Amino acid sequence: MKAVRVHGYGEKPVLESVPDPVVRDPLDVLVEIEAAGVCRTDLHIIEGQWADKSGVALPYTIGHENAGTVRETGSAVQHVRPGDKVILHPLVTCGLCRACRSGDDVHCENSRFPGLDSDGGMAELLLTNARSVVKLDPNLRPADVAALADAGLTAYHAVRKAAPLLHPGTHVVLIGAGGLGHIGLQSLLALTPAEITVVDTSPEALEAAEQLGAHHTVRADGGQVSAVLELTGGKGAHVVLDFVGEAGTPDDGVAMTRDAGSYFVIGYGGRVDVPTIDIISREINVIGNLVGSYNELAELMTLTAQGKVSLRTRTYPLDNALDALADLDAGRIPGGRAILVR
Repeated sequence: MKAVRVHGYGEKPVLESVPDPVVRDPLDVLVEIEAAGVCRTDLHIIEGQWADKSGVALPYTIGHENAGTVRETGSAVQHVRPGDKVILHPLVTCGLCRACRSGDDVHCENSRFPGLDSDGGMAELLLTNARSVVKLDPNLRPADVAALADAGLTAYHAVRKAAPLLHPGTHVVLIGAGGLGHIGLQSLLALTPAEITVVDTSPEALEAAEQLGAHHTVRADGGQVSAVLELTGGKGAHVVLDFVGEAGTPDDGVAMTRDAGSYFVIGYGGRVDVPTIDIISREINVIGNLVGSYNELAELMTLTAQGKVSLRTRTYPLDNALDALADLDAGRIPGGRAILVR
């Protein structure tokens, strides 16, 4: 089969032929990948940012946002069968550790993360586990939802954590309305009654945010903190969701957060540097966010089937995967997601 493989950090991946994966375990599920999201994390992987954390042996296949059709299952798999359209939770989990038994499978003690620490789905086939497979509503196509497997799930997870803080009369600021942020915005609108302000450098992304239903938009042109403070009566937002996490947004996000408010870090690449006396005197919360759980992915698929969450996408054939990665890196996919399709 064809697969997009990383042979060396700092080098372009290679599209090459590798052996097909084979079903061996009773809970294995072999999926024909029809759609694979291209994520900024893939760029960070290629750059080597994840090398120490993942411990993966090179070369390997990237791609952690995957959807397609079940080709074959192990003998113990009951909830899907060959021919079913599915989206794959990015983690392959054990189901036996305390975290899994508590429904917190994101923190499974024995998990694998295909595309990060093992072979992923920028390929024609991916071998996964029954615990990772969510059957799609008949009205959903793999290409329409693939990027929701990680980017969408991460955004939804952060919003779901923030939702109890966002009762009527509260204000939430969303920094970055791109590939993650536009999903976070739709999730906010679906789950909360809060007043929403979106901050972005791109006029096109802000226009798209307005069309999706943002109550206010602010251009990040140097005056974004002052603009947010003005919109919030000088107090700042109850919740700030930072979908960028670099290039100065952590400083902005903390400055936009009101006293006793919460700053959620979703995007990454920069640093959060807050004097401890400010954390104490302002009693602010800084909250990290990883990918969501299997149940949250199932919830997100329900919202998608209901038409409350959708993706803006640009599709590329698998053979053009390097073009998709280059376009993402150069900022040529504003406000949307690149999807590799077959």
